[in-house]
Amino acid sequence: MDSTGVPHILEHTVLCGSQKYPCRDPFFKMLNRSLSTFMNAFTASDYTLYPFSTQNPKDFQNLLSVYLDAAFFPCLRQLDFWQEGWRLEHENPYDPQTPLVFKGVVFNEMKGAFTDNERVFSQHLQNKLLPDHTYAVISGGDPLNIPDLTWEQLKQFHASHYHPSNARFFTYGNFPLEQHLKQIHEEALIKFQKIEPNTAIPKQQLWDKPREHHVTCGLDSFASDPTKQTTVSVSCLLSDITDTFENFTLNLLSSLLVGGPNSPFYKALIEANIGTDFSPDVGFNGYTKEAYFSVGLQGIAERDIETVKQIIARTIDDVIEKGFEEDKIEALLHKIEIQLKHQSTSFGLSLTSYIASCWNHDGEPLELLKVAEKVSQFRQCLKENPAFLQEKVKRYFKDNPHRLTLSMSPDEAYYDKQAKTEAEKLKQKVNALSEEQKKQIYEKGLELIALQSKPQDTSCLPALKVSDIEPTIPLTKLETAFAADEVPVQYCAQPTNGVVYFRAVSSLNTLPEELKPYVPLFCNVITKMGCGALDYREQAQQIELKTGRMSVSPHIIPDDSHLDVYEQGVLFSSLCLDRNLPDMMHLWSEIFNNPRFEEEEHFKVLVKMIAQELSNGIPDSGHLYASVRASKTLTPAGELQEMFTGMDQVKLMKRIAEMSDVKPILRKLPRIKKYLLNSDNMRCSVNATPQQMAQASKEVEKFIKGITRSKKERRPVRPHVIEKYSEPKATGSETLNCSQIPRKLITEPTFQPCQMKTHFILSFPVNYIGECIRTVPYTAQDYASLQILARLMTAKFLHREIREKGGAYGGGAKLSHSGVLTFYSYRDPNSLATLTTFEKAADWVKSGDFTQQDIDEAKLAVFAAVDAPTAPSDKGMDHFLFGISDEMKQTHREQLFAVSRENLMDVANKYLAAGKSTRGLAILGPENADIAKDPSWVKR
Repeated sequence: MDSTGVPHILEHTVLCGSQKYPCRDPFFKMLNRSLSTFMNAFTASDYTLYPFSTQNPKDFQNLLSVYLDAAFFPCLRQLDFWQEGWRLEHENPYDPQTPLVFKGVVFNEMKGAFTDNERVFSQHLQNKLLPDHTYAVISGGDPLNIPDLTWEQLKQFHASHYHPSNARFFTYGNFPLEQHLKQIHEEALIKFQKIEPNTAIPKQQLWDKPREHHVTCGLDSFASDPTKQTTVSVSCLLSDITDTFENFTLNLLSSLLVGGPNSPFYKALIEANIGTDFSPDVGFNGYTKEAYFSVGLQGIAERDIETVKQIIARTIDDVIEKGFEEDKIEALLHKIEIQLKHQSTSFGLSLTSYIASCWNHDGEPLELLKVAEKVSQFRQCLKENPAFLQEKVKRYFKDNPHRLTLSMSPDEAYYDKQAKTEAEKLKQKVNALSEEQKKQIYEKGLELIALQSKPQDTSCLPALKVSDIEPTIPLTKLETAFAADEVPVQYCAQPTNGVVYFRAVSSLNTLPEELKPYVPLFCNVITKMGCGALDYREQAQQIELKTGRMSVSPHIIPDDSHLDVYEQGVLFSSLCLDRNLPDMMHLWSEIFNNPRFEEEEHFKVLVKMIAQELSNGIPDSGHLYASVRASKTLTPAGELQEMFTGMDQVKLMKRIAEMSDVKPILRKLPRIKKYLLNSDNMRCSVNATPQQMAQASKEVEKFIKGITRSKKERRPVRPHVIEKYSEPKATGSETLNCSQIPRKLITEPTFQPCQMKTHFILSFPVNYIGECIRTVPYTAQDYASLQILARLMTAKFLHREIREKGGAYGGGAKLSHSGVLTFYSYRDPNSLATLTTFEKAADWVKSGDFTQQDIDEAKLAVFAAVDAPTAPSDKGMDHFLFGISDEMKQTHREQLFAVSRENLMDVANKYLAAGKSTRGLAILGPENADIAKDPSWVKR
């Protein structure tokens, strides 16, 4: 009932030691003692979810035991340090080393979260639309209220909420249910008496007239037009989410209203060209007790607020009058059919999330899962009453007085004001302390550091052993044929549930250098501009009616055996139901042969949306942008990655979005098409059921024969191209015909890696940091050791120093497929101190201050990732996309098993010692006086 973030802080706290497992942070320790395929915890507006998954039955029991004990019997002993937990290191007047504990991590997590203006808007939207109860506050915590939470409040909240009478359990998978029930009963339920938790949320009091509200946010330094940074939306309260059919209908209705270029609101709002994209939380939101619908625009001028409101009202009137075309409804129902058939490896987790909100409010979870029944019922309602949907629009969107208009515009001093309020709050707290209390706090701080630095006795935690890991991997049967005698096609027969997956890779080797930066834009718009006889609206309609998706993305793949060799291309991905394969392949033919580039206004709309999405993504993915920039100068592929997916691309799209005349950019697209959309240097793959393969092969053949070949032989732009074949693969005595897929790779024999340090100055209150080191490729002997080393440093050193002591939301080390080792931190209050921590991590490994148990745990964590489940749609993709065969994976597996302490210390000395390897650094974050004085940093 307040914004101190008590449920969120408790989410972190209960994972930090319990009665049965009294060691610090069992949650993070279990990441290394398990083969889990997923472990996390989430706090929503009105529940906290603790999900985990694994493919190993013993592991499942171990994790269930740790999670149950953590939730119901946490050790709250560490909270002695509670009041000191909030202080930021540079603000503490007594001891710069006083670290942050639970409140501190959450404090910086939420500071980072609220640098995302979309998040700020969504939060205010919920608070103001549902103002009478728990939805009026911030369950994750408002950074300025978090310090007010007391230990007593936290313990009280735990006692009343973390009780089996207020809990729900969900399992999914093929392990026997009886065992789960027995364990839940014995380890939790039997130890409690039933109580009345009184946590039910009352219905929101309905308003008798609409309301308006205005809020402020930080400036967006990547906005394409600095004078257009206002967001506005109109939101309506809908029905109780436990009315499952009504919500199913309203969800569909919302998709019809805002989904894709054919929807009424897209046409009316996005194409009015007064904003850049829909407002945050557009469409149906079913995560609160009563659902709501929201629609509006971001990236508008403040003077256009009224215009947007008028357009929304007019569009609702139009829909009430005209309704929806039948094929739009069919396209939506087709989408549901595909979602039901497409198998993902996180299906169980998706189901949990899907039912959690409704079940949390005592809705019937099984009702929610009967999707096919709901579709039949929906069809029946439409049949009986053709105006069924129009009546819903009138009731919920026109005649509904519980309607909120929310607007948000930037305030230049937004972050300064927050920092000032924070500083004042700290000052008040410090001034209220007596000398004796200050001394106590200082001593507690020292005690806490000592506690955090003490090695943990983790022997109480359950663990799998390295011997529990399967020594070999199952082989995937692949076959290769040549379509039209020249294009290799990989076929992988799998139980895909009646869905066909088609992919193709086309090389960029002949593309002129000056067109390269525009490849991501080309990929983004090529399936959205129209093709053949179809304009962009008709094309979108056909894609929705006949496919699950058709997407195009840049494809930069480092070679598995040489750091200066890589493949550059574009990946085309799609899926469809068996019956629609001819239609999907026809659409691809039209996109390849006759893409349309004449819709200039529509192109402008797409450009603005892309630029806005990139800008909005930085607060969530800042560490990835920092890492991509840091690795830019280490390998030739790194340079291309930065151009295609890094801050360079964000800035390029901002520049294009600012142009008043986009014709020069539009003219580049047909030129790129000429080099990319043909059958030269192309390969394809199909994953489908065995019964579907003959038909699939026929359709792919027809597609290849139907697309153009270059009239003249085009030379690669970069002269050094090598052709590489994947190894033939033997199983027993037979050699499967799956090998000869040639890949044309670029080699840069003269490439010289060099060091670069970049600071992107952003108005955020937290930092995102990446430090990258050039090491070795995938097949090199040292690669496995470096992989284990990265995990070891993360679990045994970096987590403690960066998160527990430093207060960052996250941090660690990882080795990418490209052979670049990356240290990173996320939503971090520190900057240069964290870079020093990275150095200390290397020294720690070189000193050998770790045990065999630590190495085994790092191996378990690495194998958990290596052996993560693969969906039928993705089988054989390592071979097709990366050129990595099952044999190579098996060799790598054996190298992982064999990694020893000597190997780890050896690679640490070889690659991490100062001056041994070339490294790059990048920080995204606020101005920094020390960096500003240092000429070795490039400031952006």
